[in-house]
Parts: sequence; C-alpha cells; structure tokens
Amino acid sequence: MDGLAKAAGHADRAAPLRAYCTGLLLPGERKSVEPMAGRLAPHNVRRMHQSLHHLVADAPWSDETILEQVRGYVLSAIQTKGPVQAWIVDDTGFPKKGIHSVGVARQYCGQLGKQDNCRVAVSLSVSTNRASLPIAFRLYLPAVWANDGGHRTQAAIPEQIRFRTKPQIALDQIRQAVKDEVTPAPVLADAGYGVDSQFRAGITELGLPYVVGVQSSTSVWAPGKAPLPANPWSGQGRPPRLLRRNKDHQPLSARELALSLPSSAWRTITWRAGTRQHLKSRFAALRVRPAHRDHERAEPYPEEWLLMEWPKGESEPTKYWISTLAASTPVRELVRMAKHRWIIERDYEELKQELGLGHYEGRGWRGFHHHATLCIAAYGFLVAERSRFSPSARSGHVELRASELPTNFRPRGSSPRRTA
Repeated sequence: MDGLAKAAGHADRAAPLRAYCTGLLLPGERKSVEPMAGRLAPHNVRRMHQSLHHLVADAPWSDETILEQVRGYVLSAIQTKGPVQAWIVDDTGFPKKGIHSVGVARQYCGQLGKQDNCRVAVSLSVSTNRASLPIAFRLYLPAVWANDGGHRTQAAIPEQIRFRTKPQIALDQIRQAVKDEVTPAPVLADAGYGVDSQFRAGITELGLPYVVGVQSSTSVWAPGKAPLPANPWSGQGRPPRLLRRNKDHQPLSARELALSLPSSAWRTITWRAGTRQHLKSRFAALRVRPAHRDHERAEPYPEEWLLMEWPKGESEPTKYWISTLAASTPVRELVRMAKHRWIIERDYEELKQELGLGHYEGRGWRGFHHHATLCIAAYGFLVAERSRFSPSARSGHVELRASELPTNFRPRGSSPRRTA
C-alpha cells in the first residue's frame, strides 16, 4: 500500500486508496462505491462514500503508474516459484443494461457467449507456470463512441483516445511492455487476435514469438510448398517482383490441410496432469507458410508452425493455432503453450466474482479505469501472497472482516429485504 500511495502522486490519496483496496478485499456481494463505504465506515457512510467516489471518479492519478507499481511488486514475488512463461492477450466483457455508461454498445460479450449490450476491455497479462496477473487494461471504445462528440463529452473521454481495434489496443500494450523491459516471453492470444496478420507482424517486429489461435479458413501453403516466383523479366519496363499463384498452384485452408493428413499424423498429448483427470487430446503440427495476400508481396512468409487439435469423437478438427516458436520446438511444448492461455481464466473469475471488477456504477472513462486498476492492485496482493505458499498449503487467507452495517442501511439498487 505504501508503494501504491506513492504512485498515486498525492499524499491526500493515500488513505482513500488504502480504504478502496480494503473494501475490494472485504466480503460482500457488491463492490461498487456505496456498499463498500457502508462496510468500511457504517456510521459515517456519506463521508466515506465521497472520499472513495472522488478517488476513482475525479482524482487525476495515472492508471499506468499504479499498474507499473503493482507489476513490479507481484512479478518479483511470483517469479520466486518459476520464470515468466508467456504474455497473454485477452478481452473480457461486462454486460450492461443502460446505454450511457462509457463504451457500452451491442457487441459480442464473452461472459454471455453472444451479442448483447455490454462493454469490453482488452488486457495483457504476464504469466509464470503457476500464476498470472494483468499488467495492462484498457476499454475498447466502439466507433459509435469514439466518433461521437456528445458521447465523448458525456463520458469525459480524453482527447488522445481514438478508435482502435482490439488487436491494435493489444499491440500497443505489448509495445509498452517491451519498452518497460518486462521479462520477454511468447505472446499467446485467441483467434480474435490471431487472424489479424498485422497484429502477428507487429509482434514479430518487436522480436517476440507467438502462439495464437486462427480460424479453420486461414490459408496456408502445404509443407514444402510456397507461392510461385515473380514472372521472368521481359527486358522492358520494371522487372516483375510480386509472387504468383495460378489455378493449379493454390494454398489450402487450415481445415483442408488438417483433413488431408493420415491418421498417423495425429498424436494424443497430455498438456496438464490433474489429480482427478488428465487434460489431453489429439494434435498434429506441421511447418507451413502463411498465405494471406502473399501475392501482394515480393518474398514469401517465413515458415511457421500450424498446430491443429482433433478431439476424439469429433467429426473434424476443432482448434487451430499458428506459431513462430523455433522449428526445433517439440510438439508437446507447442501444445502446452497453446493451452497455457487458459491460466488467466482464474484471474477474471476472481476479479469479477470476488473483487467486483464489473461492479463500478459510474459512467465515465476515468472512473471505469481507476476502479479496474485498483481491482488489479488488490488481486495482485492476493497473487503475491499465494506465491509464498506451496499449492497444497491451506494458508494465506486474508482474514479481513467488514464492520457490522446499520440495520437501516440499504445501498442504492439493492433488492428489498424480504420479511417472513
């Protein structure tokens, strides 16, 4: 907390920042400002409410500076149990009924598994083999918000914030992590990011390998094949330089290539051994060249790994990844890295269910990000504490207790009490 208070930049923010993080860690169904104020100061709720609200909605402290402090504290702790394994890109949705909160639009919401009214934030996490932590977090601002002056004024969106796709936001976060000299590691992402060739190229330009999901329709050249070279020069005009295809020389989709493989190409691989059951499936991996618009290039893409999963009992392969890990990488390691992305599911489950990541009720840009930053700070404390114990130890419980609430205290929006 001392480090966070210093990072907040003003001595007057130390006490409310400590109170806010404590409120996030306390038991309680809602972690929005008013219910937390009631738990923290049940006999002076109004004053505590004003203090917490000002901290997140109005105070101009830097989210990036706070997250940098959290990152340094947590990564030094979790690396005592093992080195950094991966940087993981993901996004998470927050269902919302109204339309006035910043970033809310009808879009795909992973929490609901469908298109609905929600807002979505993009994150970059750093992971060891046992623990992970979001180190960057930014709201995806749909074009309807980014390009509407009224919306921008209403939510106090900073002038420098412009429309960026989710892969562009993620690539910005990765660039900043490289600039901040975060321990480098392969970048993992699902197909929502992996299908973006500019996203993949940006990661490569930064000198990082990746293992990212792609769609079954992704086009590749079969092993040993490549686009045709440019036409011979006729001796007049500029020499041709672009690669070619013709009707007899075309790339395949990842699905077509997978279905063409013999049964001997598929191996059963276990990527995680559990106490009750092992996680395993059938995989095949090939060295291929991506073919996305390579007829507009002068040189073919370098070879990469194409990893395919075909679970037993399924009629066809279900998942595909492309990777720039070294050609000597064992297939088992490819599988482990591809599946390692799911380690952050626990992060978002706890951030949402235990720490109230989606509970902030304000509508502005600053408040949304300040609340998320402090949720990550509180979660970072828990992650660092867990690293002090072995996985089997039943230790490290925070043991924070909320004060008894006055009998007449009812936070706004809460359901009415039932009487017998």
